[in-house]
Amino acid sequence: MTDEGVEGAIGRIAPSFWGVAGNPVSHSITPRLFEIVGERLGFSDVSSFSIQAGNVTEFLRKTDQMEGDLWISCTSPLKHSLFDSLGFEEDSFIGAVNQVMRIDGTWSGTNTDGAGFIGACRHIDIDPRGHVLRIRGGGSTARSIAHAWACEGGQIIPVEGRRTLVGGPWDSSVLESGDATIGVDLDAPPAGGASVPLDAELQVSVSYGKGSGAGDFAVIMNAAQHLEAWGAFFAPGISSDIPSLSEVLRLLA
Repeated sequence: MTDEGVEGAIGRIAPSFWGVAGNPVSHSITPRLFEIVGERLGFSDVSSFSIQAGNVTEFLRKTDQMEGDLWISCTSPLKHSLFDSLGFEEDSFIGAVNQVMRIDGTWSGTNTDGAGFIGACRHIDIDPRGHVLRIRGGGSTARSIAHAWACEGGQIIPVEGRRTLVGGPWDSSVLESGDATIGVDLDAPPAGGASVPLDAELQVSVSYGKGSGAGDFAVIMNAAQHLEAWGAFFAPGISSDIPSLSEVLRLLA
């Protein structure tokens, strides 16, 4: 494998490696998602990986041993620390990344949590506009989702968890109380941990484990944010060729 990556059948340059990094990652469907989309776009000979890394030092030590370009989806506990350590500035009010890539030795990153949540909600026929989201937690995923929900015309009722949802671009969409169409506990433990019950017509979870299936909201969101990363970050400008969320979920089932 060379530093130039590999070329897909449709003439696009892929990385040498793609995969997931964080802790835990043994349950992650991300390597499979990369393979599904990559196969659809004609990429071959890209190596998939799962990097177990509990901190930035371990992450960089392991990725430094990999030659070539990298496309990586990051999960806890790397989201905040990579944002700070690698000097990313995009969406500083979120303060975290869940997608990073190394091209010719240079790192870049973005956050697709919010877009993934919106995509998953629309997949289950809930559009943010005119609807209220009850959201527990104040971490980077909460901030990303709050921003995306507000931008799409929805309103938010924050519920204090381990952290409080701080002020941000979503402030004008915040309600103190009321009825909620959908609720999500973003302080639920990773790998399918239980959520705190919230007052909403429908409560969803963004935490999935080894026993989760393609019909689980958390899996739908993971797939949606992955597709967003392909179109907006890893390979921008190819949205017409990227498979649909429904197709990807069918292939995951």
